[in-house]
Amino acid sequence: MIITALKSRFPSINPAILMVSLLLTAAALLSGCKDTQLSSDVSGTPTSTADSYEDRTQPVSFWVATDTHYLDKALQDGGPAFQSYVSGGDGKMLPYSDELMEALVHDAAKVKPRFLILSGDLTNNGEAGSHTELAAKLKRIEEHGTSVYVIPGNHDLFNPWARSFKDDKQIIAEHITDTDFTELYADFGYNEAVSRDKNSLSYAVNAAPGLWLLMIDSSQYVNNLKYGFPQTDGRILPATLAWMNDCVELAAEQQASIITVMHHNLLSHTSMSVSGFKLNNSQETMTALRKDNLNLVLSGHIHMQDIQRDPLAGQTAADGLTVTPVFDIATSAFAVNPHQYGRMTFDPRSRKVTYKAASLDVEGWAADNGITDSNLLNFTAYAENSFAKGSYNKAMQNLEESGFSVEEKQSMAEMMSSLNVHYFAGTASVDAEAIKAMPGYMLWQRQKEGFMSGYISSMLKPKELSNTELEMTLTRQ
Repeated sequence: MIITALKSRFPSINPAILMVSLLLTAAALLSGCKDTQLSSDVSGTPTSTADSYEDRTQPVSFWVATDTHYLDKALQDGGPAFQSYVSGGDGKMLPYSDELMEALVHDAAKVKPRFLILSGDLTNNGEAGSHTELAAKLKRIEEHGTSVYVIPGNHDLFNPWARSFKDDKQIIAEHITDTDFTELYADFGYNEAVSRDKNSLSYAVNAAPGLWLLMIDSSQYVNNLKYGFPQTDGRILPATLAWMNDCVELAAEQQASIITVMHHNLLSHTSMSVSGFKLNNSQETMTALRKDNLNLVLSGHIHMQDIQRDPLAGQTAADGLTVTPVFDIATSAFAVNPHQYGRMTFDPRSRKVTYKAASLDVEGWAADNGITDSNLLNFTAYAENSFAKGSYNKAMQNLEESGFSVEEKQSMAEMMSSLNVHYFAGTASVDAEAIKAMPGYMLWQRQKEGFMSGYISSMLKPKELSNTELEMTLTRQ
């Protein structure tokens, strides 16, 4: 049963926001059987005999989005408290949260992907109202023929920071439990599960002919109420890793390929020494994935678009062996500019998977629905300008006590603003030379020490892989 959040004073900074906000601020100075019981038992159902052989062998399209951070419109009045919260945050487009989800429903209805994955941080801070409204929108996506599969993120459960905003006040809002989550999202993975892990909210689902998803709950939330804040770091329990192995064995019997989905990252997506993004037990998890021939992970959490592989081309694994690379695609936060999600395909004959980041078509949704708000009708430019302005303002605040002149500070803030836009979109390394040519870049380079010098270098570091596109082949189980 849904319970009331702690009646404690709302802290000024959410630690879940804090790490990404630190980057932002610094960068801106910065058909399976239904099993409704939580069980580690694995039982599968073959693809429906109604599917023709051609249906079972044709490529399927599907989407992945993450960090939607949906906030129910009824929980904010646009007043001073809400505006202050938004301006002090990490760039999430909360004023248009509802419209973003409506645009996703619109896009899915037009394109009709086979299924949609949402890999955690579904809501802003786990508000019961946000979960309820989001589930209603996901139901509409399914009514248009696209299945939806969800897992929770670190913002979604037992969150004592669930809040609504009225006038100049933040008001404690109802949050949800793990039991509430499986009830609210029963039709978005849990009722379709081939198997559910009794130790977490993880489950396995037969998403398409020849393709299973391991939807892994990597979040830690059982102590949130005791701590008074949502725990941001993640891990996969040893018992859950063992359960995953059982699922792999069953998938192998059905000659199915597997994609692993989790909220937290398997690999590091920044060269900076920051914690809370990569799994606490990433090495143990990697060992388990390699043992089970699982070589593709879809994640989120870090908010920026980035694709990594281990080992890198031409390198060997830590144990010195030559192994099949494991890829971790961190899709950028849906709630943050450029409001991307991943469009993917899977070919059951070759087991080839493709991924391409795509921006949400908010303008198309607005035009088709007779919306008159100019921000929505010109959303691409509006969203980028809003994000860039926020980065610029934070940079200027950070430089306030520096020894640079006003003109130099403005130049540095402009450079950092531009870099931030490209970095979160996954295109910073592609546009590195143009960014380095900006006058503010050389001014930043005069600061030889400190966080910013290293951070700028990490954002502009050349990459072997594209951050926005990938083509790879799933290993056979």
